[in-house]
Amino acid sequence: MEVEVKLRLPDAAAHQLLSDALTTLHRCTHLQENIFFDGLSGELSAAFAALRLRFYGSDTRCVLSLKSRPVLSAGISRVEEIEEDIDPSIGRACVAEPWRLTALASSSDIMKKVVNEFGLGGEEDKSVVCLGGFKNVRAVYDWKEGLVLELDETSYSFGMVYEVECETTDPERAKGLLEGFLKEVGVPYVYAQSNKFGVFRAGKLLP
Repeated sequence: MEVEVKLRLPDAAAHQLLSDALTTLHRCTHLQENIFFDGLSGELSAAFAALRLRFYGSDTRCVLSLKSRPVLSAGISRVEEIEEDIDPSIGRACVAEPWRLTALASSSDIMKKVVNEFGLGGEEDKSVVCLGGFKNVRAVYDWKEGLVLELDETSYSFGMVYEVECETTDPERAKGLLEGFLKEVGVPYVYAQSNKFGVFRAGKLLP
């Protein structure tokens, strides 16, 4: 179970203000491309699940993930997630020919689960479709008390979304710390009401 605090920033100015306040704590920045898949009949979406390939930088890394049963309330996100690294060249081949994903079922626990639990077909089956996706710039900061902040700038074809996230085992405490910090440095925020995939599927900016 992945548990995160998710706070939405209103605009690029707020994003820049928070970035400036965190400058000395910067660890790294990731350039991410997120591509999603489903069955022809929307089998995964119907079960509130999302199958994603995430590419890093110039395809230096590719991560296959399956998220399911998401719950987002009062700025705290809970979702079941499993991840596997795969060869980036295989990932790109799956984007070009999505049926190749189910052909990975013999070597991938994620795809075995997708095939067995969601009924997507076997090798060379055409029942998997690529939904497209979005790009994301994620700056990572080593924050206070062992917490790590992720400052996201997400680019959709229809607009930009700015967020700050913090994965934690104690979300209420982390949310209180983060809210106090944002107020201290003058960064406005609201509780995120939809995740990035939800915004993508809606095709419009959501709160």
